[in-house]
Amino acid sequence: MFDKYLIDAATLRNTGPADAPTGFAFEARLGYYRGLGLSMVEKLDVSIDGAALPREAVRFDEGKGPLSLDEMEVAYDRRWPFGAPATILVDHAGGFPEGEHELSLLQQLRVSYLPFPSVNSDAKRVSLAG
Repeated sequence: MFDKYLIDAATLRNTGPADAPTGFAFEARLGYYRGLGLSMVEKLDVSIDGAALPREAVRFDEGKGPLSLDEMEVAYDRRWPFGAPATILVDHAGGFPEGEHELSLLQQLRVSYLPFPSVNSDAKRVSLAG
């Protein structure tokens, strides 16, 4: 339902030194119509051109400081409100590749009243503003 709003392509940026980026970041929104505790986010899979990036390379920050996906599993006191942007940070040597590429995000969420995970995904053709 809200899948097309997950990735905010205009926020894509490299991280680390300008002359030697160590990764990239972008803003994302929750694909579920209510906020969720961070411990209920089971997956945040990031891919470039269909190639999945390692889980260990992905971090999440809803404004209270970055967490690894493993740390999110026990972040019982932190929430991701509906409509609020959060930063997805990805360790990726060289930053986001030059030129236009497909950036994909898959969210798998554990919702208390659903007998199955809520899976939301978005993919956008993006390039870094230069």
